[in-house]
Amino acid sequence: MPTKVSEYMTAKVISATADTGLREAFFLMKDEDIRHLPIIDNQGDLIGIISDRELRRPNWVDESPDIGHEYQLSDDLNVGDVMIKDVISVRTNDTLTKAISIILEHNVGAAPVLNKAGELVGMLSAIDLLQAFQDTLESQRSNKKKKSAA
Repeated sequence: MPTKVSEYMTAKVISATADTGLREAFFLMKDEDIRHLPIIDNQGDLIGIISDRELRRPNWVDESPDIGHEYQLSDDLNVGDVMIKDVISVRTNDTLTKAISIILEHNVGAAPVLNKAGELVGMLSAIDLLQAFQDTLESQRSNKKKKSAA
């Protein structure tokens, strides 16, 4: 039976709303040790996402800082001002193979996971997928040992 996204997703979802300040979002991500922050509306529906990459190297800054320039985030802008609105997501019942295809096709590092009702219930990251890969390799290795011992 194919492995489903729900088996490897991170179920603890840290999220923010569109009116969260950029600085606040940065420290939330740092404190929670996450690289992707889903943005939800007041009903809890997914409306966007922001990654640490956007916060570290903002493409929404008008001028290019010199090398070595440290960009100072402030709460003058909200995550809603800079979030990616066309969110690439996967579903809990998708196979890992399908999820990997979606993530690779869109070149994203993680994808929010939605249930059948479209509710945000998790995140699927490259780390989660590497864990699935490692588990598969260990299972194959274990099966080979059992066959050779028989």
